[in-house]
Amino acid sequence: METAAPSAVIVAIDGPSGTGKSSTSKAVAAKLGLRYLDTGAQYRAITWWMITNGVDTDDPHAVAVAAGKPTLVSGTDPAAPTITVDGQDAAGPIRTQEVTSKVSAVSAVPEVRTLITELQRAIAAEAAEAAAGIVVEGRDIGTTVLPDADLKIFLTASAEARAARRSGELRGKDAADLAATKDALIKRDAADSGRKTSPLAKAADAVEVDTTELTLDQVIECVVTLVEERRGAAGDTGKRAGGQ
Repeated sequence: METAAPSAVIVAIDGPSGTGKSSTSKAVAAKLGLRYLDTGAQYRAITWWMITNGVDTDDPHAVAVAAGKPTLVSGTDPAAPTITVDGQDAAGPIRTQEVTSKVSAVSAVPEVRTLITELQRAIAAEAAEAAAGIVVEGRDIGTTVLPDADLKIFLTASAEARAARRSGELRGKDAADLAATKDALIKRDAADSGRKTSPLAKAADAVEVDTTELTLDQVIECVVTLVEERRGAAGDTGKRAGGQ
């Protein structure tokens, strides 16, 4: 019986904004020689395309009709992840406040989620077939996109800690800025957790890591350990299956 190489481990990392998902996922992928996929960037990219092309992002029908028009391509090098829309570099434009304010509404449209989910699964499958392995981060990876992932991790943190991180660790920010950031995060959580299609949720078999009191390096170390343990378990299973 043939088994996938242990290095081809598929890791799903979920959690709300401000928990360190992106920084942790990229660092873990780089340290372990895995590919990396920021699924949030894909939803931001399609939202940016909608805005740029005059689609009313508050009209679910209009968004659904337009969803299949843009072509999104995600680069999976953790050292330099990229995303293009119809061949145009979108890495910068997708991080604007306008996109941030509209991405939840666009992401909640079932037709959008179906298209993006298919794209994400194809990228993960290609990584597995190439024996490369991949870290995929988002909000519904372990529950919907890759329910059979080798390892599922759910990052959490208090709203206060997440707001402080999003506000630049309070440098140059006053209490009003921090409060506004916290409120925005809480509203985003409610929108993502409350949507009917693929809501933000912790998978039943996910390992929860509370990052509130941890430094980024500590979170990375924790996740690397979890992945290496899973790799080791996969290697042992492969040996037993092969009769070694």
